[in-house]
Order: sequence, then C-alpha cells, then structure tokens
Amino acid sequence: MNLTQAVVASSTTPVLLLDGDFSVLVASASFCRAFQVDPLRMPSSVFAVGDGEWDVPQLRSLLTATMADRADIEAYEMELARIGQAPRRLVLSAQKLDYGDPEHPRLMLSVLDVTERRSEDKAKNDLARENTSLLQELQHRVANSLQIIASVLLMSAKRVQSDETRTHLYDAHQRVMSVASVQKQLAASRKGDVQLRPYFTDLCDSIGASMIRNRKELRLAVVMDDSDTRAAAEAAMSMGLIVTELVINALKHAFPGQRGGHIGVAYTADGPDWLLSVSDDGVGFPKDPVNAPAGLGTSIVQALAQQLRADVTVVDTAPGTRVEVKHIQAKNTFPAAPAV
Repeated sequence: MNLTQAVVASSTTPVLLLDGDFSVLVASASFCRAFQVDPLRMPSSVFAVGDGEWDVPQLRSLLTATMADRADIEAYEMELARIGQAPRRLVLSAQKLDYGDPEHPRLMLSVLDVTERRSEDKAKNDLARENTSLLQELQHRVANSLQIIASVLLMSAKRVQSDETRTHLYDAHQRVMSVASVQKQLAASRKGDVQLRPYFTDLCDSIGASMIRNRKELRLAVVMDDSDTRAAAEAAMSMGLIVTELVINALKHAFPGQRGGHIGVAYTADGPDWLLSVSDDGVGFPKDPVNAPAGLGTSIVQALAQQLRADVTVVDTAPGTRVEVKHIQAKNTFPAAPAV
C-alpha cells in the first residue's frame, strides 16, 4: 500500500480511491463503517458496492465527466436507496488526482451523509410554515373579534339615553377600531411591518364614518408624501392609538355647534427620526388652559409617546391647534407640518 492509499484508508471521512475504470483501489475504514461494507469483500467497481445502489446513472455520468476532465463534482447531492433500509441523503465530491501518470488516472470520491441535517432542515421549515400559518390565522381571528366588539359598542352607543355614556362608548369604539385596523394591516403584510398610509387612512375613515355627520362640512384627511412608509407593528399600533385619541379630541372640542372645518393627520420621516401630527382649524385653545383638566385621551397620548420615546408638543396655530409627536434620534430638521 502506497502513501496515497494509506492516507485514504485512514481518513475519518468516508472516501474511495478509484482508478480509470472506477474500480475501488482502497476504501477508508469510515466508508466501510458508514455503509456496512466488509473491507475484505469490497467489490471491484464502485457501482457494485452494497446491492448495487451506487449504480445511479447521474453518478456514473458525473464520474465519467470528472475522469475525462470535463467536470468536477464539488457537491452533488443524491439519495441512496437501499433495500430494507431508509434512504440516505449524500453529498458527493470527486476530484481527479494529478500525480504525473496520465496512463493510470486516479479519482478521489468523498461522501458526506447529510440525512439527519436534511431531516432537521425539513422539520424546521415545516414548523416555520406551520407557525406562519397559525400566526396569520390568529391575526385574522383577532381582527374579526375586534371588529365584532367595535360593532357591539357602536350599537350600544346608539341605544343608550345618557349623552355621557354614549360619548364613552363612542370613544371605546374608536380605540378598539384603531387596534383592529393595525391587526388588519399586519395580517396583510409579509414583512411583519405595517404600511402607514393605508393604516392611517383606514383608521380616519372609520372614525369619520361614526363621528362626522356632514362629511362635506367637516373633512378629515391623511397627508403623507411617501406612500410606502412603514413601521414595526408595535410602533404602528401605538401611533394608531395616538391618532385615534387626537382625532377624537379634535372632533369633540374643536368644532362646537356644527361648525365646519378640516382635520389633517400628517407623518414625515427622516431615517430613524419621525414626526406625527394631528392639526385642525377649529376654535383653538380654551380661554383658561391652565385650569382645564387633562382628560383620559391626553394621558393616553402621553403614555404612548413615552413608549415610542417621543415628545408631545401642542402648538396654537390660530386658528386651530396642532399636536406634534416627535421622535428624534439624531439632530435632523423636519419639514414643517402641512397646513390645514
């Protein structure tokens, strides 16, 4: 046994050394163990190993091409089907040895068993697909349930006699609808984030449908330059709740006595920095803002802004009011919020 044969025989990787006729000159002990081959009864041809399961047309063609210097087998994956045993997935690599004797070519064939790895990969992929399917189903169910709850709240608001109770039910309805809207957008998103323009638009349409009696006199619009601006679902949900609270507040307080006007929801972003604003051209600040009590909506907006690491600023636009929620990670200059 020469040095090459000795190296092959002692290899920890299943290896065969073949001659020009694909006869097995030497097999590593690891190959014999892996494929239950008696080294003393190794067949002369690689295609006769075992019960002939290695005699695969594709493998024969690839080995022939490699021996003729027409191709190299670097990672040919094949299934080895054996009688009475489970199939095995193998990755084969073949290399023609250049040792200065073209009359007696040699070919090194190494074998890597990836059966368990492929089985694990398949199990992971199947689990990922199942989890994705379950998550989508859960999202749809949650969104549907929220829609039902919102409908019940709206019907209850129409039936009650107390104006105060009706107002609270309307407020609860809009808060539920804001969460339902982001669930809908999340279910439709493949990336797990939410497209803000349709999200804010759907949200404002829902609020307007239930709270604005005359859509010609009192208009509610979303202003965004980039139609594909996105945000993570958690951040989008907080922004949606902020928009809900600020729009409801404007509808309740900025236009008394059936007064007409315009409410605008605007969003701009510059890298990680963003500005969300809700503005109106209504009656503006109360005459005594110092003694005006902070409502539940104001507390909700402040809490949500804190979660987003943003600051809340109220601007008297005379006429009207603009509430800005601004997140700044770097020192950037935002464009002015669109006028209403």
